[in-house]
Amino acid sequence: MNPILLLDYAGVAVFAATGALAASRKQLDIIGFLFFAGVTGTGGGTLRDLVLGVPVFWVINPAYLVVCAVVAVVVYFSAHLVESRYKLLLWLDAVGLSAYCVMGAAKGLAATGSPTVAVVTGTMTGTFGGILRDLVAGEPSVLLRPEIYITAALTGAAVFTLADLAGAPVAASAAIACLTAFAVRGGALKFGWTFPRYKPRPGRRPEDIV
Repeated sequence: MNPILLLDYAGVAVFAATGALAASRKQLDIIGFLFFAGVTGTGGGTLRDLVLGVPVFWVINPAYLVVCAVVAVVVYFSAHLVESRYKLLLWLDAVGLSAYCVMGAAKGLAATGSPTVAVVTGTMTGTFGGILRDLVAGEPSVLLRPEIYITAALTGAAVFTLADLAGAPVAASAAIACLTAFAVRGGALKFGWTFPRYKPRPGRRPEDIV
């Protein structure tokens, strides 16, 4: 199988699993699991395709929806076996981000030929599914966690784009970029890597503004 297509299926499946885990934390029924898995698994790729103006991937190939459904059912019957579902969700999210940012960069580069667009679509594809999952689930957004998140997807997308432009084989470019993104996000989760925060002055509350 084409390595980029493999990453696409992997990204969808892993993000679908994080969506289903979020549903388990909310103690939803099987329909809730299917909904969260579908929204999370396809969210980043859907936004990417809409921005690029190309046919949405799961409309062209409904097999992606089947992958989300199968993952949702598996998690529905097995989530209770996991001791810390939120920790697993974060690590699976890191895996999905790593695979999906590369896929998004590859599709952006193929559609436009622009390295800049490729990095943007890669970053968008790798992060939007997790953001949408947390928004719908009412969970604290991964964006608001202190450790690095978007930077991991941006780094992976940039590494793939540069390697591809340098003429490296697609499989090698994808593997290196995926591992790089996971190393950044995984290191952030494990060691708490962060960027300096804005501290000069907190924002005023709306009621304090006259």
